Amino acid sequence: MTIHIPPLSPIILDPIVRLALTEDLGRAGDLTSDATIPPETQLSVVIAARKPGVIAGLDVAAYSAQLVDPALKLEIGKPDGSALSPGDVVARLSGSARSILTAERTMLNFLGRLSGVASLTRQYVDAVAHTKTRIVCTRKTTPGHRALEKRAVRCGGGTSHRYGLDDAILIKDNHIAACGGSIATTLERAKAYAGHLRMIEIEVDTLAQLEEALKYGPHAILLDNMSLDQLREAVAITAGRVPLEASGGVTLGSVAAIAQTGVDFISSGALTHSAPNLDLGLDVV
Repeated sequence: MTIHIPPLSPIILDPIVRLALTEDLGRAGDLTSDATIPPETQLSVVIAARKPGVIAGLDVAAYSAQLVDPALKLEIGKPDGSALSPGDVVARLSGSARSILTAERTMLNFLGRLSGVASLTRQYVDAVAHTKTRIVCTRKTTPGHRALEKRAVRCGGGTSHRYGLDDAILIKDNHIAACGGSIATTLERAKAYAGHLRMIEIEVDTLAQLEEALKYGPHAILLDNMSLDQLREAVAITAGRVPLEASGGVTLGSVAAIAQTGVDFISSGALTHSAPNLDLGLDVV
């Protein structure tokens, strides 16, 4: 299964990539390449998978190469969202040897990290494929890289929770506590504040809180750290009136059982905060 996700806009990519390249090049540039490689030297390389997984981040890798040297030629062999086997050629890069070696580490850093997120997401998605449940990522992302990591989740077949504090209202236990502990008061205030296009979701810890929240018509309800029996009962109580999202301590070992309770979404911060890098290499051909 290949999932075609549009690349991020250069407006989003530019500050992220420039920061990464500036961090690497410092004040003097690539001393090793400048010292050892004649400027006219040309090179052809491949970026290939060393482990199985799902590729993501080719848009940011391509932008990294372009910023280092607009004359570099990048040919994509496996588009973002593609499943990889060891040895699969993800991309071919040709042009100035100095430029390629200057861009190499930044490109691989982005590709390894984002492909790791996509690969872990695909494992979660595959684990619940026999159910209606969708896998959702959270705001537990690397500072500054949220757009990249959330796109990588999409490349792996998952979807996104809100992108930030500004695109949806998510009422959590601390918000309720700050409103005097009243779900009614908190939801009434949220509905009075939100425009007609603004989603409101509320987190509940108990079935009693769920029943109270349902009276006030939120757009979605997050079931936090509930047992499988509680989740099944929550689905029965709600009877499809609003989407239900399960969250809290979700693992690859538990996600299928959670999905089988009938919830609509399962959110996991692990997709972005705990994904191991996918091993990719750049080799001269």
